[in-house]
Amino acid sequence: MERIILDSVVDYVKLSGLVLVAAITFGSCTPGDNRDDVTFMVADPGHFHAALVLKSMYQGVNPKVYLYAPEGPDVADFSARVNGYQHREVNPTTWAISNFTGVDFFGRMLVEKPGNVLILAGNNSKKTEYILKAVQNGVNVFADKPMAIDTKGFALLEQAFTEAGEKGVLLYDIMTERFEITSVLQKELSQRTDVFGQLQPGTPEDPAVTKESVHHFFKFVSGTRLTRPPWFFDVNQEGEGIVDVTTHLIDLVQWTCFPGQVIDYRKDIQISSARHWTTDILPGQFREVTGLNSYPEYLLPKVGTDSILKVYSNGEINYRVKGVQVRISVIWNYKAPEGGGDTHYSVMKGTLARLEIRQGPEQKFRPELNVFPDNPSPAWEESLQRSITQLAALFPGISVEPAGSGYHILIPDGLRLGHEAHFAQVTQNYISYLKKGNLPGWEVPNMLAKYWLTTKALEMALAN
Repeated sequence: MERIILDSVVDYVKLSGLVLVAAITFGSCTPGDNRDDVTFMVADPGHFHAALVLKSMYQGVNPKVYLYAPEGPDVADFSARVNGYQHREVNPTTWAISNFTGVDFFGRMLVEKPGNVLILAGNNSKKTEYILKAVQNGVNVFADKPMAIDTKGFALLEQAFTEAGEKGVLLYDIMTERFEITSVLQKELSQRTDVFGQLQPGTPEDPAVTKESVHHFFKFVSGTRLTRPPWFFDVNQEGEGIVDVTTHLIDLVQWTCFPGQVIDYRKDIQISSARHWTTDILPGQFREVTGLNSYPEYLLPKVGTDSILKVYSNGEINYRVKGVQVRISVIWNYKAPEGGGDTHYSVMKGTLARLEIRQGPEQKFRPELNVFPDNPSPAWEESLQRSITQLAALFPGISVEPAGSGYHILIPDGLRLGHEAHFAQVTQNYISYLKKGNLPGWEVPNMLAKYWLTTKALEMALAN
C-alpha cells in the first residue's frame, strides 16, 4: 500500500513544492543558468490559458519566448497579461517576448522554428490542424484543451499522435485539474481498499462515478476582469461544452479510477447517452463580457428575435469505461453567485465508502472532500485515520474530523494552490517528460480515449 501511494502522488508533492518555492527557485535563475534546453513558441494565443503558462519561470527553459499571431485583440490581451506578470511587485517574471504578427504567422513560425515547444491556447477551429502541422515539422506541442472539437478533428488528432511517435516529439494537453488537492486525495483514498473497498460497477441510473463542473462566462483572472473574445460564444470556433470542459472531467475519471492503466477507446468505452443544451446570453451580458456593442455576423444565426444568443455550452455524457458506469456534465452560467466561482462536484462509490467533493455555498465555494462509510465501525474508522496519517507525511497538515454521517478531510491553505498555480505544475510536469524524451506509456492512448469520447458524444447529442 505504501508503494502505491508514493508512486501516485510523488509528482504532485514535487510540483507543489516547485510552485510554493517559485519565488526562490525560478526568481533566482540567472542568464548564465542552463535554461536553453527548452524554448517556447506561442501561436495565436486567443485564450488566457496561454498567458497562465507564462505566469511562472521554469528551470531548463529559455527566458526568450517567440510569439506568432494575427494582429488583433487576442494577441493584445495575451501581451497585456504577460506584461502584468513581468511588472508585478512579488516574483515578477523575466520572459523576453519576440513578436511576429501577420497573416501567415503559422507558416512563418514553421519556417523559422526558433523554439522546440509550441504552446497552443486559443481559437479551437484550427487548433487540431496547427497541432498536426507542428508535429509534422518536428515541434513538440503543449496544447490547452480541447485538442479536437469534432469527429473530423479527432481523426486529425489521431494522425498527429501517430506522427509524433514516429518523429520522437511529445504532444500533450494541459490537464491542470490533476493537481487540485481534493482530487489528488480523492484518488489516493480510492486506492485504499480498507477504506474505500473496490470501485462499484454502477448502473446508468446510479453511476459509480459522477462529476459535474460549473463554469461562468463572466469571471476574474489574475485579479482582473476577463474579456472574452466574441468567437468564444461560437461553438464552431470554441467547441460545444460537451467537448470542452468535459475533457478535464473525463481525464480525472481515467486518472483516478485506473491509475497507470491504458484505456483503449475501441474496446474499453461504451457511450449509453449524450445530450446538450444552451445557455441564454442577453445582449447586455454579451456587451459586458466582450466589450462589443453588437453580435458579430457569425453569431447571428444563433440569435433569436428577442436578441438572446443561445450557446450550446452545456452537456452530459453517460458512459461505461472498463466496466464502470460514469456520468459527467458541464454547465455554463453567465456569472457566479456572490463570493463564488467555477465549481467542481465529484462522487466515487466504493463497496465500503463514498468519496465526495463538493464546492457549493455550504463549503464557501472551496472544494472540500468528505468520506461517507456504508457501515461505519471502529475498525473502519481506524483504517481511515491510519490512511490520513500516512498521507500527511506527503501532504503535511491534512487531518480528518467527524462531519454528520461521514468524515471531513481537513486541508491546510498551504496545499490549496489554486487553478492558476496548477498551470506551473502541469508545465513543469511536461518539461520533465521532455527531459526524459517520452511520456508515460498510458498517456497517449488515454488522451485518444478522452477525445474520442467527447467528439463521439457530440455526434450522438447532435443526432438526438
